[in-house]
Amino acid sequence: MRKIIVAASGLFFFSCAFAQKKDFNDADLTAGKIPNNFYNSLPRVVKWIDDEHVVLNQKIHPDSAVKNYLYDIKKGTYTITSLGTEITGAGRRGGFGQESPAALSGKTVYTKDNDLFFFNNGVEKRLTNDKDEEKNPTFSPDSNYVAYTKNNNLYSINLNTGKETKLTSDGSATTLNGYASWVYFEEIYGRPTRYRAFWWSPDSKTIAYAHFDESMVPMFPIYNSDGQHGFLEETRYPKAGDKNPEVKIGFVNAEGGKTIWADFNEKEDQYFGWPFWHNNQLWLPWMNRNQDHLTIYEINTTTGSKKTVYDETQKTWIDLEDRVGGRINFLENNKGFIAQSDKSGWNHLYLYNADGSFKNAITSGKYTVTGIRFIDEKTETIYFTARSRENTARTDLYSVKFNGSNLTRLTFGEYNHSLISLSPTAKYFITTYNNALTPSRITLVDSKGKIVKELGDSKGNEMDNYNMAKTELIRIKSDDGLYDLPALVTWPLNFDKNKKYPMLISIYGGPNAGTVMDNWSWSPNRQFYAKEGLIQVAFDHRASGHFGKEGVNYMFQNLGYWEMQDYKAMARWFIKNGGADSTKICITGFSYGGYMSCYALTYGSDVFTHGMAGGSVTDWHLYDSHYTERYMRLPKDNEQGYATSSVMKYVDKYKGVLQIVHGTMDDNVHMQNSIQLIGALQDKGKDFEFMLYPGGRHGWPNLPARNNHFANLKTKFIYKYLLEKPVPKGLLK
Repeated sequence: MRKIIVAASGLFFFSCAFAQKKDFNDADLTAGKIPNNFYNSLPRVVKWIDDEHVVLNQKIHPDSAVKNYLYDIKKGTYTITSLGTEITGAGRRGGFGQESPAALSGKTVYTKDNDLFFFNNGVEKRLTNDKDEEKNPTFSPDSNYVAYTKNNNLYSINLNTGKETKLTSDGSATTLNGYASWVYFEEIYGRPTRYRAFWWSPDSKTIAYAHFDESMVPMFPIYNSDGQHGFLEETRYPKAGDKNPEVKIGFVNAEGGKTIWADFNEKEDQYFGWPFWHNNQLWLPWMNRNQDHLTIYEINTTTGSKKTVYDETQKTWIDLEDRVGGRINFLENNKGFIAQSDKSGWNHLYLYNADGSFKNAITSGKYTVTGIRFIDEKTETIYFTARSRENTARTDLYSVKFNGSNLTRLTFGEYNHSLISLSPTAKYFITTYNNALTPSRITLVDSKGKIVKELGDSKGNEMDNYNMAKTELIRIKSDDGLYDLPALVTWPLNFDKNKKYPMLISIYGGPNAGTVMDNWSWSPNRQFYAKEGLIQVAFDHRASGHFGKEGVNYMFQNLGYWEMQDYKAMARWFIKNGGADSTKICITGFSYGGYMSCYALTYGSDVFTHGMAGGSVTDWHLYDSHYTERYMRLPKDNEQGYATSSVMKYVDKYKGVLQIVHGTMDDNVHMQNSIQLIGALQDKGKDFEFMLYPGGRHGWPNLPARNNHFANLKTKFIYKYLLEKPVPKGLLK
């Protein structure tokens, strides 16, 4: 609420302060409509041209069209521009060096009808013409070649001559060259890679690739019910304790020839991370099966020999995938590199010499660095983002010297700076920021943290005229007194402290995967449920990322326990202090959130009364090797932990109402999880709700009608059990 300023008379103050606010129209809210002039559109940063010019996509006037404008910082002028519309190549993945996308320097390569086509200077050229599907076409850095996989073999095409070269020849159903085995795609390389497992050298002469033998990996059958007879989709899926694929890394010339293999024993129980190039040598992360020892090797591409350039061990685990946004960042002229590690219990920056010897810590303390944004080697200054030292539910931009001195917060206020764009040499940055009480704004700031210009405010003229439910970030002390756990709550409209309200808790719950940030989160749906008298809240536990690796380590060999202890403590706080009805405490989530929801209605059923669980893990024996063993170790080494983390162990404690939902073709969390839980519940004579989504994977956004059905299913559950009244007209999709 804005402050009322008394200008001349008390009468003016009275009329402003007690002016009647408007209620939202229910029909508009159920249809997802937002009142006119409630929000303003914000500018969007398209690209920086240089330190003084940036292209913004925006409206200059409220009634004008959205266009690209070149903003001149010194002059303060806007000029319509075509800059920013040209085709450019994507940059980096996770800080691991330059990548070579399918669009580069105005050239594009793409698939059409299972063949490759090359588009350049307005001319389309067909590159392949056969029945087999080419996958992941990727330019060489000089854009003279394209590499891709076909039938699990690696190929290249010389764009100047049109010659296609088959670089490997042993591809088969279980031998994959340059195409990732499922567990690598899902857990190590990441879904955005689309199974790509080959990497161009910076000089465009060599392709590094991973060779997978997955013949020893158990096959998991997934039933597709389409057609008269249906069919089985078989995936090589290693569950906890199973044999993983055998992997080796090779190097081959772009024009073909013999593969040089990196000096590893592929029979060893090991993992290889996403590699990256440095001085035309490949830096390759290696990890043992227990995932507590990480070594990065520099591989000589002509001999396959290796030398250690980075080595780290931890008592619990190390993340192999580069989720922090740049584990290794090289300095120019072979001066060394900056590494990120959470070995201290918090993710921080460390300076190393070129030979891998340690030089000094750059950052330290109980806060989490989330990524390097720019390294100014002239001034030896690093610009980085971190979960705020002041508030773990916010992101801020900081600068610090290489030697760790002069740590400075550059962003401002009690806000979450969720989107930050730096100019090419960090002379300026543009931040989009908000908090739970403040709609998003966008501002230009200089490298000293001084605000140069406000660029936009999403708050429209009409927003203050409406009666809105309050959303706020609160902190709740854990039962052991060690952590102030964050919750983002939207209170019922016109909240009455003498009433009791049903509560809907949205969670995910996975390790270092929190969902609670100090963000503006108003929506028509949230506002409507607030009018209906529902407490809507998101919880994060001690291992969600707010409290660094120190907090996440609680989950080691013990998934489920600490998450549930903290969720129960938070729910009890709302029952005691926040007006929550102890008979209507509903928890909902998908995937790991589904696991937590099932666990809450069994192990945590002394607090939680209702649950909606989608795509749930119900026993960690049933999930994949790499993810599960990272936290739980091998089943043979942690039998008790696997037992106590299983939902099935606590079926006797089940009470309340649990809605179980699963896609029939989920190739990530197999429907087997829900089926085994259902069988256990049936054996104990327990009642529950269950819904299948035929053809659904791990979610089913590609099946819009069934996705709508799923949304309606949850809405009906909320009204039947929490609000105890019919679903309003127009709310169902």
